[in-house]
Amino acid sequence: MAPILVTGATGSLGRAVVRQLLATGSDVRALSRRAQSASESVEWVTADLSEPDGLEEAVRGTTAIIHCASNPLSKSDDIEATLNLIEAARRAGTPHLVYISIVGVDRVPLGYYRTKRTVERIIENADIPSTILRATQFHDLILMMARNLVRLPVMAVPAETDFQPVDVEDVAERLVRFALGAPAGRAPDLGGPQVRAMTDLARLYLRASGKQRRVVPIRVPGKVFRGYREGGHLAPDHADGEVTFERFLAERFGRSREDG
Repeated sequence: MAPILVTGATGSLGRAVVRQLLATGSDVRALSRRAQSASESVEWVTADLSEPDGLEEAVRGTTAIIHCASNPLSKSDDIEATLNLIEAARRAGTPHLVYISIVGVDRVPLGYYRTKRTVERIIENADIPSTILRATQFHDLILMMARNLVRLPVMAVPAETDFQPVDVEDVAERLVRFALGAPAGRAPDLGGPQVRAMTDLARLYLRASGKQRRVVPIRVPGKVFRGYREGGHLAPDHADGEVTFERFLAERFGRSREDG
């Protein structure tokens, strides 16, 4: 069976994609910039997406590529990586490229979102079979935001701002399904099961973590947060994710207490 290549295979989404591919019985080739320990179930390849050399060999013989690698801190990294990956795919038999993007990249003027939209256009204009999936914010991102905000005596959160967090496993399952199927172009968005105010999400975090803070909504100025208040990052018509933020927190903090 020809393998499926996963970029960003050591990240949270990439690891989930690898797990779910293995569960389907697929052969998995995982790409990392650093050498990984040998595995009987995964073929690890070492290559840097910013360097064309070595990518063609990583792509050769694959039926699909699930492109999870991303650097939120660098516009050029994501664009260069995708261009190099597409060129390697062209030379290696044009496997199906499945790309994970973000709901709202064309509506919220955040720099990282603009980069993701640029990468979408590059893939859309490339002469290779492709699928682009936009997902809402991961549970882990909302958790990271809450942990940063709780450091102060008062937990100040964006006012009038909702989020629709989705579980990484739900996103991975959808990406794997596309990789095993026919190219779909721009696929329907994938949102979490609930749209919740950030004030609610903050209180859920406090309850799960056992911390006590007063949650204070603050109206944040600027075009980016206006886009968030207008719901440009939400997909209420595609609330297809199964894992709620409460369930995610229960599992995460339940494990932490058991381990500690």
